[in-house]
Amino acid sequence: MSTAILVTDAGFTPTDPAEHWLPPADLDSSPELCDPVRVVLTPEADPDLLGPHLTRIAAIRIVFPAVADGRGFTLARRLRRMGFAGRLRAAGQLIPEQYPMARACGFDEAEIDADRALRQPEADWQKAAGRQGYLARLRRASAA
Repeated sequence: MSTAILVTDAGFTPTDPAEHWLPPADLDSSPELCDPVRVVLTPEADPDLLGPHLTRIAAIRIVFPAVADGRGFTLARRLRRMGFAGRLRAAGQLIPEQYPMARACGFDEAEIDADRALRQPEADWQKAAGRQGYLARLRRASAA
């Protein structure tokens, strides 16, 4: 299995294969959770179930099963409105043209497989990052 690629505004880096992502159900059943706590969500997940745990979750990875499935964008927006301040990762079937929308919805990064990275190289993602819209520019300005 090839290493997945992490896409950020700075470019491509390999993902850390040692990162362990928990399903939401494990948050209640495992009090001795690993540190930092990372949770993986599918697009149909109910973010309200994470509410009591949001302060101890360091990162949430939201799976995009298809390019045309935009539910992950809505999920990210809801998590940010709920006060989640950790790292949000969009993972799966994404294309560079969706990267500005992902950033505007609150995602910090995207994860794609190595095959997609070969077909849509770093330069394509960097060009898309430069097209970030009004909301992303506001987010950057407020972080400064």
